[in-house]
Amino acid sequence: MPIQENPVAAAATADVKISEWVQITQPMIDEFGHCTLDLDPMHVDPEWAAAGPFGTTISFGFLTMSLLSRLLHSALGVPHARDLSVSGYYLNYGFERLRLITPVRVNSRIRGRFQVIDRKVDEKQRVLTTYHCVIEIEGAERPAMVADWLGLWIPPAVAQKR
Repeated sequence: MPIQENPVAAAATADVKISEWVQITQPMIDEFGHCTLDLDPMHVDPEWAAAGPFGTTISFGFLTMSLLSRLLHSALGVPHARDLSVSGYYLNYGFERLRLITPVRVNSRIRGRFQVIDRKVDEKQRVLTTYHCVIEIEGAERPAMVADWLGLWIPPAVAQKR
């Protein structure tokens, strides 16, 4: 039985896909800190951070990472994940490598560059895709993050057997 392709995987090719720019605002950073119970002043206290090495607050590294899904959807031109559930389930499977290179200062804009570097079907007929990801900071020489990100797509027929 052939594997039904899902919209995210179908839009992904070996070509580099680039997302829209997303601005990292202080309210985003503050909300992330509250949600994760991490109120580190380097991120959530502009007065305290002004005297620090970056001269301002910076994004949480995990906030930058958490924007990967949004950036990937933008780069591939596919609908939001909730609209994809009718054609299977796409899950984060992890990372082969991930490095946070440059801190993202508040009010900076970031975008993602994505390239499929591997795709295989496992014994359960799930599709494992590896994306090489680079999150760029507008105007910066070095990226915020570089990673090889694994996504697992579970086709509808496989999901129904669970």
